[in-house]
Amino acid sequence: MTPLPDVLPIKPFTKPVQGEVTLPGSKSITNRALLLAALCDGPVTLTGALFSDDTRIMAESLRRLGIPVRENEAQKTIHVEGRAGKIPAEHAGLFVGNAGTAARFLTAFCAAAPRGVFKIDGVPQMRKRPMKGLFDALRTQGAKITCTGEEGFFPVTIEAHGLQGGEVAIDASESSQMLSALLMVAPLATAPVNVSLIGHVRWPFIQMTARLMENFSQPHLGIMGCVQFRIACGTRYAFPEESYAIEPDATAASYYAALPLVAGGEITLAHLRWGLQGDTDFLGVIDLDRAGSRVEETFDGFAVSFAPDSSRRGVTQDFNEFSDTFLTLAAIAPLLEGKTTIIGIAHTRKQETDRVAGMARELQKLGQGVIEAEDSLEITPNLDELRKRAAQGVVEIETYDDHRFAMSFAILGCHDLLKNGRPWLSIGNPACCAKTFPNFFDVLESVWENSHQK
Repeated sequence: MTPLPDVLPIKPFTKPVQGEVTLPGSKSITNRALLLAALCDGPVTLTGALFSDDTRIMAESLRRLGIPVRENEAQKTIHVEGRAGKIPAEHAGLFVGNAGTAARFLTAFCAAAPRGVFKIDGVPQMRKRPMKGLFDALRTQGAKITCTGEEGFFPVTIEAHGLQGGEVAIDASESSQMLSALLMVAPLATAPVNVSLIGHVRWPFIQMTARLMENFSQPHLGIMGCVQFRIACGTRYAFPEESYAIEPDATAASYYAALPLVAGGEITLAHLRWGLQGDTDFLGVIDLDRAGSRVEETFDGFAVSFAPDSSRRGVTQDFNEFSDTFLTLAAIAPLLEGKTTIIGIAHTRKQETDRVAGMARELQKLGQGVIEAEDSLEITPNLDELRKRAAQGVVEIETYDDHRFAMSFAILGCHDLLKNGRPWLSIGNPACCAKTFPNFFDVLESVWENSHQK
């Protein structure tokens, strides 16, 4: 992987995009599968796994809990020796960085242990991310969870006593990961668990969790009206085959899916399918009837193209169910004709950074008209002002240590705005992509080279 500078100028495409992208494994599936494999009664090998900061944090935390995990990055495999839901270590300190999935899944896993004392902490931003709904639910299940800083946030000390089962309510409106965490450990309880949901939750991620649990031998969840869940007890987690294949990351696919809109041409998103991930719905947002790309499913994935005589159109979209991809559309909105209105994104203010405010700030830096509300962004493109500011010098995008800012604005920078092939946009701290897509810029460079060699 090529070392990255502190600030990376983005090289525009002066020829239409041509090529194929092999995407990394899904972060959401890799970290769920790591936990489910640890809950299994026996070994499981994950293939096509993602190797990034977030998944390394999850794997290392499992090792600290006494569960053997062996990684082979060259082969994209992770081998987990499951311990049937038991945690061999009776004391452990876990550092989860800013990995939300790892933080929530490990909290639930530690609380479900029959015994043990576990301390969990993260970076300062992780200490601001919502955890209270999960803490409260696990407390009603018998775990003693002490917040050693502000109540409802990390750092915490967990004194585990197992899960007692029965009725439990959870507010996962600020992060569906909290409900997923509770669902995945619920089969370890001594009695069936009846979960009542307080508030709205992003349903595609819960469907992903439920289907993965079934893949790992749990009975079908009893789901009543999307607000109540009944989880049986007594069935051990197991995976009937030697390995479990991780899907390519649909969120990562959104960046390259948007590239033809920005630079023209066609790209293939290899091996991507309609599967467990709701973020594949982004392909519908940029399709011919919406933003203007042609999206076709092929035998090897999806082909996305944009013809030079086509128009790029602004769209209105509720991103609540696949909000990680809203930044991809927002970042390229300056190139679209007409307003782009993005709603359903209030919860993203409490992720790696305040993504709504950050996106508004960076687009305004580019001279775009932005109306920011608690739950929405309305973006009015101003291409003349964008060119004017770019002509005055390379505009640096602040990424707020958030990988999705880096990748989405990098795609915007691929547009040959000044018609001379010179960079006009740069990305600050491009290395933050290591969180989910460490070689993102190597892949982008490879696509550029393939597109310009003919």
